[in-house]
Amino acid sequence: MDKVKILIAEDEQITAMDITEILENIGYEITDTASTGEQAIESVKENKPDIVLMDIRLEGKMDGIEVAEHIRSQYRIPIVFLTAYYDETTVERAKKTEPCAYLSKPFEEIDLKIAIELGIYRARLESEKEALINDLQKALSEVKTLKGFLPICSHCKNIRDDKGYWNQIEGYIQKHSDAEFSHGMCPECSDELYGKEDWYIEMKNEEKQKK
Repeated sequence: MDKVKILIAEDEQITAMDITEILENIGYEITDTASTGEQAIESVKENKPDIVLMDIRLEGKMDGIEVAEHIRSQYRIPIVFLTAYYDETTVERAKKTEPCAYLSKPFEEIDLKIAIELGIYRARLESEKEALINDLQKALSEVKTLKGFLPICSHCKNIRDDKGYWNQIEGYIQKHSDAEFSHGMCPECSDELYGKEDWYIEMKNEEKQKK
């Protein structure tokens, strides 16, 4: 099984190194560390991590919440916030990016591992759901249906199309739907066509005797 790839966006180098060591010891792969939002976005584009550990406070013009919003909208990669900031305004802003976890520094190793695993699991479910929706939409787009009023001859049962031409009912339905026909004959029509034929009378008698 491939290792989970993680990007660490953290403006404090020592903290980034500590997190890297912890995660590598657990068995994760660190694709990169970034101290600015711009670096984090570029690293995501180049390395395609499975999940991002995001400090809300970053160097540069963008904070972690702005970076997370960009990453989620463009790459659908799950985000785990690692931060010491828990004021109500910050939390409300962070919630709008739909993070899979919000861990307060300092955090325990087990809490970090659980947050990562839940984030990966959630991302996989979202991917499978999206694939299922796409498959259903594709299937629905291929479904042909007949609707509305169909002008049909009361005698021969031919159908008139929108160009004024009369078509056999089988051909018309096959053209406008996914139905296929296998031809047979109902008992009433069989009696009408062959009712006076000796072989037919004999066959019907044999069927009656079997019953």
